[in-house]
Amino acid sequence: MDYIDISAAVHSKAGIGRYAESLAGALIQAQPERFGVFFNQGGNGRFPSTLPPTIPQHSISLGYKPWRTAVLLGQMARLPFNHLVPGATLFHCTEHLLLPLRGVPTVLTVHDLIYKLFPAYHKKLNYWYLNLAMPLFCRRADAIIAVSQASKRDIVHHYGIDPAKIHVVYEAAAAHFQPPSPAKIAAVRQTYDLPDQYLIHLSTIEPRKNLSRLLDALLALRHLFPQLRLVLAGGRGWLFDDFFAKIEALGLQDAVIPLGWVPDEDLPAILAAADLAVQPSLYEGFGLPILEHMACGQVVAASRASSHPEVGGEAAAYFDPENVEEMTAVIRQLLTHNDEYRHRQQLGIAQAAKFSWARAAKETIAVYDQLRK
Repeated sequence: MDYIDISAAVHSKAGIGRYAESLAGALIQAQPERFGVFFNQGGNGRFPSTLPPTIPQHSISLGYKPWRTAVLLGQMARLPFNHLVPGATLFHCTEHLLLPLRGVPTVLTVHDLIYKLFPAYHKKLNYWYLNLAMPLFCRRADAIIAVSQASKRDIVHHYGIDPAKIHVVYEAAAAHFQPPSPAKIAAVRQTYDLPDQYLIHLSTIEPRKNLSRLLDALLALRHLFPQLRLVLAGGRGWLFDDFFAKIEALGLQDAVIPLGWVPDEDLPAILAAADLAVQPSLYEGFGLPILEHMACGQVVAASRASSHPEVGGEAAAYFDPENVEEMTAVIRQLLTHNDEYRHRQQLGIAQAAKFSWARAAKETIAVYDQLRK
């Protein structure tokens, strides 16, 4: 039986959790008899409600840090953990953690090399661990799945991995991301007391997301659009204190609305009700929020960094993430030119439709089958 590690989904770890849950669901749907799941239950993990509870599963209950340490030490000592997944014929690690197994092909998904490229944006312990572990994990994995060509280039460049070993398989927006009804938008506006005119940013709040420069752009834009607000949908990640201090320093306390984590049933309407989505990140392994916005009928202004142009195609409007004036100009253009906005809206729905988890599952299974020949 082929096993998929869904630990990130069990602990609802933002983008990687969505990836693990969505991919596992699509794989199980494609070949239900082939797959089982493995996960670290930890102290408070919850089995994802979207996955069939009857699926064969094995788990352990260790804290996050002890488990990561055990896996790394096991790899370094070449100590196999086969007893955790008895009878496994293949094991796919969907986060940056490669289980040491003997005689079992392993696949590792590498989402990004943020820790390598932007060390200041990681907690020191996490930075130390990933820089020590990931080169080893990449060498030991029998195949690597990268979520974008940009991530593949980074792996080849920084770790010298044979490009033939790395397979690019794109993510996709979940099925519930679709244009909501006017009634749903009206209900969500009332429930969340949303402003009449707002920019929406969907993601975890952390320095790499470049929200500090977005605040500068918002300040400039409010001279033309005095009622414009910025709504943030997503939890607080790490190193976010400076961002909230800057909101105070710029006097934007009433203009920035952090919603925190938003339930899936409300999120599409919150995205669609906005005047524009902005994704100014300095670096993304994939940039899933771009597709999620577009699938809901929202237009996206995005940085042209890393993988964003792969994901947004011709539908998104791009800017230099370090150039506040350019970011401001692109946002202003989309807020004032209705014809361009509507054109990009249609392009965005078509662009999002090019990506699907069924396709991702098919391409992932092809990687598995290649290893088992």
